Amino acid sequence: MKIASKEVSAVSLVKEAFEKAKKYEDKHIFVSLNEENAIARAKEIDERIARGENVGRLAGVPYALKDNFLSKEGNTTASSLMLEPFHSPIDSTTVKKLEAEGAIMIGRTNMDSFAHGSSTENSYFGPTKNSIDDERVSGGSSGGSAVAVALDIVEFATGTDTGGSIRQPASFNGVYGLKPTYGTISRYGVVAMASSTDCVGFFTKTPDDMDLLMSICAGQDKTDMTTLPDYYNETPETEVKRIGIIKDFDNDAVDKNIRDALAKKVEFLENKGYEIVELEMPTLKYALAVYYIIVPAEISSNLSRHDGIRYGYRSKNAKDLGEIFSKSRNEGFMSENKRRIMVGNFVLSSGFYDAYYLKAQKARTKIIEEYNKAFEKVDFILMPVSPSPAFKLGEKVNDPVSMYLEDVMSVPTNLAGVPSLAVPAGKTKSGLPLGLQVVGPRRSDKNILKFAKVLEEDE
Repeated sequence: MKIASKEVSAVSLVKEAFEKAKKYEDKHIFVSLNEENAIARAKEIDERIARGENVGRLAGVPYALKDNFLSKEGNTTASSLMLEPFHSPIDSTTVKKLEAEGAIMIGRTNMDSFAHGSSTENSYFGPTKNSIDDERVSGGSSGGSAVAVALDIVEFATGTDTGGSIRQPASFNGVYGLKPTYGTISRYGVVAMASSTDCVGFFTKTPDDMDLLMSICAGQDKTDMTTLPDYYNETPETEVKRIGIIKDFDNDAVDKNIRDALAKKVEFLENKGYEIVELEMPTLKYALAVYYIIVPAEISSNLSRHDGIRYGYRSKNAKDLGEIFSKSRNEGFMSENKRRIMVGNFVLSSGFYDAYYLKAQKARTKIIEEYNKAFEKVDFILMPVSPSPAFKLGEKVNDPVSMYLEDVMSVPTNLAGVPSLAVPAGKTKSGLPLGLQVVGPRRSDKNILKFAKVLEEDE
């Protein structure tokens, strides 16, 4: 590492990161910067190196923190008015692990409010612009993190993926984005969206960087009962021979640029000696409907704690307890937050629970079984992340159904709990990045990253 060997100083790297962040201020990447604390931490690391002390594997490396990770530094707002004044008394497990290795958080990145969205247009602070084209979206909900890495402001950024919120913005901005196996990284200290599909992951510029972050952050956490034992650092290497292509997603609903990018990768893999297997996975067409029943149900439960009483935003116009609840929630939540809360309350309500929620959970089991059968035939699946490259700002923000359809190819992996990595796959003629995703069986995260290095050879 250049910092540890004194080739560069941590302070110089951190200051450079802030210069870049301010240079791209018009893209609305960050909701807040952590300049004073970050420079102080960088000075401390430089002093430790000067004294000959051992420093961590990420010593002095600037990173960006998605605004739904709790940290004592600054306010955690989840890009919402509801949490704008919230200062966390704790650090999330991910923040603790990264900073124990010397990483330095330079700022909090913009996101769809409470991670509800696919474009970062549903942010209280306004939309984040695409790294290449200011007229297009950055993707969501982790749009700010993806753009921060794509524009080389930071080496890596954190993200959360509930239905594609890491992979889709990664593909829209030409970087790597990993949704790990469910339970690989602790969710403790992350503002919850949907507890059964939320995953903590990262954006990086290389598979090797992703591997390092995973080796640091994977593992069981006593504060999160859903975490798995650390299988990641014990994963044996497996030989990858068979790559699956899902026939159900090869149609005119997918942009030609993406279909061509997939065909190019398939040809490359065939020339490398891999066996390409066509898969029929008909249950996946129900995944989007299943997702938008189960996830809003969990959202309505998780957001019930934001009531204007204990912490966060409280309406100044409230006259009594009832108005504190109603007006604080009405003013503090954005339209998409309210839409998902109402859908969630509906599918959980008496008379509709069996008709919607219970049926969706049964269909989810079928989707899991479909993946299990697929991975008996293939090692990994290669498929698009979304049906199109980055779309224009404002194009879909007032059409919820059209926006939800952006997630049609990413939500199945969250429902099944399997890992998926977004990999860069070229560009359109106008220069917009294209991305594909590599999906593997549970606990195959490390081998997916190894396979991504094979795909890199085709760049």
